[in-house]
Amino acid sequence: MFHKIAAVIIVAAVGSIGFWILTRPLSVSATAFAAHTPDLSNGKAMFFAGGCASCHVTPNQEDKTRLGGGLALKTPFGTFYAPNISPDQNDGIGAWSELQFVNALTKGTSPDGKHYYPAFPFPSYQRMNPNDVRDLYAYIKTLPAIQGRAPEHDLFFPFTVRRGIGLWKLLFLDQKPFKPDPSQSAEFNRGAYLIEGPGHCAECHSPRNFLGGIIEAQRFAGGPDPTGEGWVPNITQHALKDWSLKDIEYLLKTGTDPEGDSVGASMAAVVRNMGQLTDADRAAMAAYIKSLSPVAGPKKSEKH
Repeated sequence: MFHKIAAVIIVAAVGSIGFWILTRPLSVSATAFAAHTPDLSNGKAMFFAGGCASCHVTPNQEDKTRLGGGLALKTPFGTFYAPNISPDQNDGIGAWSELQFVNALTKGTSPDGKHYYPAFPFPSYQRMNPNDVRDLYAYIKTLPAIQGRAPEHDLFFPFTVRRGIGLWKLLFLDQKPFKPDPSQSAEFNRGAYLIEGPGHCAECHSPRNFLGGIIEAQRFAGGPDPTGEGWVPNITQHALKDWSLKDIEYLLKTGTDPEGDSVGASMAAVVRNMGQLTDADRAAMAAYIKSLSPVAGPKKSEKH
């Protein structure tokens, strides 16, 4: 009996150690980057491409530079609240170092070494060029400092166990930066970068499995809105085969589709951001979207 109990204890100890090792938060080394002079104009472009204001602006006010957070994101796992990312020293990210910001965006790791939940789209932000992230950090630091903190996330067990996100990352965070396709044009690769990286378009326009990971076989094929309300459209050529490049560019700039209808819900906020980009960037994004192979997405249920 003693030997059986000892064996159980040993197995439990080994399992606990293994879990702790496998779920350790990821980080970038302080020596990974060379000296960099921030480009605020590029940081501003990344701010709009990344849609930072869409989630982090304080709700119910017009100034989209007041990033006090508080927006509620309802999901099957509970309700997430977007945090304050203004330069406030106490409630925002004013006390963060550049490296801590890079780790947050590309590794999903907080300054105190904890996992962020993937309601924060770091699986897409990991594709970003580190210098673009550094420019974004510098730009956000120029915005108003806003006092106040968002409510704590209200999640269901076992999703309250933040350390378990390390296992999720093993499945869905591949730690691969964006790599241009040498067979494609510079415009195509710029669009691919903006869509797959800062734009994080797949995060909403793809169906997810029961763990909340994107179903790669149906990437960009639409599905239930992650908030649980409404349906996000398919943006592959399965749905957009009759759209021209100009049609896609015009929607990204104005929010109006070829039939004269306007986008609604969260996409309206996306368009407000995309409308701030250059015509060249929107044309590049359109070129990449137009290249997406046709994929049939999930079928709408009665509630959608």
